[in-house]
Amino acid sequence: MGSEGSETWQADGEGPVRETVLSPFWIDETAVTNAMFAEFVAATGYVTDAERYGSSFVHYSQLPKAKRKEIAARRVPGLEWWYDVEGANWRFPLGGGRDFIKLGRAEHPVVHVSWNDASAFCRWAGKRLPTEAEWEFAARGGLEQAIYPWGNELLPRGKHHCNIWQGSFPKIDTGEDGYRGTVPARSFKPNGYRLYNMVGNVWEWVNDWFDPAYPRTAPRENPRGPATGNRRVMRGGSYLCHASYCNRYRCSARTSSTPNTSAGHLGFRCTADC
Repeated sequence: MGSEGSETWQADGEGPVRETVLSPFWIDETAVTNAMFAEFVAATGYVTDAERYGSSFVHYSQLPKAKRKEIAARRVPGLEWWYDVEGANWRFPLGGGRDFIKLGRAEHPVVHVSWNDASAFCRWAGKRLPTEAEWEFAARGGLEQAIYPWGNELLPRGKHHCNIWQGSFPKIDTGEDGYRGTVPARSFKPNGYRLYNMVGNVWEWVNDWFDPAYPRTAPRENPRGPATGNRRVMRGGSYLCHASYCNRYRCSARTSSTPNTSAGHLGFRCTADC
């Protein structure tokens, strides 16, 4: 686990490089999709954090110019490319109007889901969120110390292998990989374990509490993160990641957010014990 290269964020606690032993586990090939999450909600009546709060965060690039002008006062101070959009939630990713079906996103990863929401889905499905160690093992796809799930080159032979921001963040996304925004969960070539989009597309919640110092003292076998905390780990980066700002679309990259946070680039996948 971990990396110590020049591309890493030391403040995030990506290192040190360390040997970790895990018990066998299953992990889903893809992030949970909107269609899957809709089945969960239909079966349980579950209400997400974003629905209870009445809003969630949407990147400005996903909103029409007229909408951005209308809700300019709801820009996030210091992160002006984010808008707190009323009515934005898993069913309505951009706010009121068209739901994920009308947007043609049934097979896209569900977004605007908090860690709490992701955990609730996993329990319903008879699964759980992966530990951070399990997630990284899965992301590497059998490769050892490779930067990306497919190797060390971002664009081998000039081909895109993940959905990230191209151009100049945060204003210009050229969409050179063929997309602006999320892509279907089963996109691009899978890694060596046949897992799709382990980096890019959407950040994925994992079970662990976040502590940048934890990797230095983590147990060698089946580490499960700190016993307590106030932020949960997220892995894999998203379609908003760019080398100039958030170079975290890498196997070892990690960041965190509060368990009730939701946004248009946050999703998850499930795992289970063998």
